[in-house]
Amino acid sequence: MPALPGALVISLDFEINWGVRDQQTLAQYGANLLGVRQAIPAMLALFAEFGLHATWATVGLLFFETKAEMLAHLPAVRPHYADPNLSPYLVLDQVGEDEAHDPYHFGRSLINQIRATPGQEMASHTFCHYYCLERGQTVETFRHDIETAVRVGAGQGMTLRSLVFPRNQYNAEYLETCRAAGITSYRGNEQSWIYKERSEEQQALYKRGARLLDAYVNLSGQHTARWAAMARSFPYNVPASRFLRPWSGRLKALEGLRLRRILAGMEHAARHGEVFHLWWHPHNFGVNLAENMAVLRAIAEHFRRLQARYGFESLSMGEVADRLQSYSNPSAA
Repeated sequence: MPALPGALVISLDFEINWGVRDQQTLAQYGANLLGVRQAIPAMLALFAEFGLHATWATVGLLFFETKAEMLAHLPAVRPHYADPNLSPYLVLDQVGEDEAHDPYHFGRSLINQIRATPGQEMASHTFCHYYCLERGQTVETFRHDIETAVRVGAGQGMTLRSLVFPRNQYNAEYLETCRAAGITSYRGNEQSWIYKERSEEQQALYKRGARLLDAYVNLSGQHTARWAAMARSFPYNVPASRFLRPWSGRLKALEGLRLRRILAGMEHAARHGEVFHLWWHPHNFGVNLAENMAVLRAIAEHFRRLQARYGFESLSMGEVADRLQSYSNPSAA
């Protein structure tokens, strides 16, 4: 494979309440979820200003305009987790009639804004925020989920080719099913014991603490990806490099460290012709929007400097896959 310039990949896990409903109540986290409706337009404006491409991995249940439309498109086969609280299908009676009445469970207007912004890729975060490592999940129920997500997207004119596993529960057994559904890339986890994929039951407090510390101090490396390594398997693994943690007033004395950790990873990727993959959730910006946007602007400005100096690029996950495919199969370019 010829030498390629480094690239910044941004992916966002767009889920609103479907991604947090089993962990936090609306009373606890509702402000963050409602804040998504200011955060997404602000992020899109900044992406357009700096020419930043991004992948929006979206829960399929957000695609609908009404509850009736949602109910008409549910998969026939659904997951039966050992912990029933993990399944959103058991609480659909709590969903309102449409986006105007229930901004926590519908996202069509936001999806339309994303699609109208240049360089933005619509992708899948599975149909129901499917957990690929929890007890009770099977390849068969996952197949029905991902096929439903792709089919619903196609019905709205979207070709969903990239996938982000909810809660980063990467499961190698599902990759063939992904390929068959038309998925060409997925976001894998960082290569470190503190980021290894695990179920919620397997989460350990000391590992959470290590991940928090790693956001401020380099414990585990930069986690940039080499093009040749990504090209070795298909669908392509475009692995995560860094989670953009939300601004914290409690930890604001450490904000400079957190930002420098990200900028150093970007610089490493630009200098060495590698890929730096930054990700977060829109609801992470749902509160403290001004502070979070200031951090994102600093990242965008650093990207612009690296672009000028090293030819650093901004690519979506789908664009990374296209590039890998064109070099793996030149006749397809």
